[in-house]
Amino acid sequence: MSRKKGKRYTADARVANDDVLPLSQAVERLKGFRATKFDQTVELHMHLGIDPKQADQMLRGSVSLPHGIGGAQKRVVAFCAPEKEEEAKAAGAIEAGSEELVKKIEGGWMDFDVAVAEPAQMRVVSKLGKVLGPKGLMPSPKAGTVDPKIAEAVKAFVAGKVEYRNDDGGNIHAPIGKHSFSAEQLVENAEAMIKLITRLKPAATKGQYVKKIAITATMTPSVLVEA
Repeated sequence: MSRKKGKRYTADARVANDDVLPLSQAVERLKGFRATKFDQTVELHMHLGIDPKQADQMLRGSVSLPHGIGGAQKRVVAFCAPEKEEEAKAAGAIEAGSEELVKKIEGGWMDFDVAVAEPAQMRVVSKLGKVLGPKGLMPSPKAGTVDPKIAEAVKAFVAGKVEYRNDDGGNIHAPIGKHSFSAEQLVENAEAMIKLITRLKPAATKGQYVKKIAITATMTPSVLVEA
């Protein structure tokens, strides 16, 4: 049984249509939808011509967008050597450490959004594979969460560095800001993400790479964007 759409969504859907618009016009249309009582998150969705089952075609990483993504700061923990703990906390980490931090998480503490680690700490962090892995929190070089410059990594993720990863359907979903952002800010953030994903086209990919692009907000229909 399909879920009934609300009056706001239905009205906006009539405006959205199936037009495929240049990015700037798509953002203007999105911002023209009816306002809500909260500041909606705006997301970019890209349907890619990749085979997600092939390791050499998977996309995963992180990027700092020109205008950030707004909203609450990310809660970041840092796995680092004892002499780096204070530096990591000064950069914004809510917890920092090595074996003791592992034990705390093994004990059930999971009040964080991102985990970053120094490369030398991965042998310690590996103990948490079954805990962090299923939640997508395991530090990874591809995601930019394993970094020898631990304070810089903490600062970037606290500020809203965006992690992206293709799903099983070959899609990338990424937040690019808030509805309250100016149209120019949203356009520049979207352009940065699109250029990054386009540049990362796997060599093994055949045929059309970027098949469809759309932008949407938390409670709006999608608006199709020219690929």
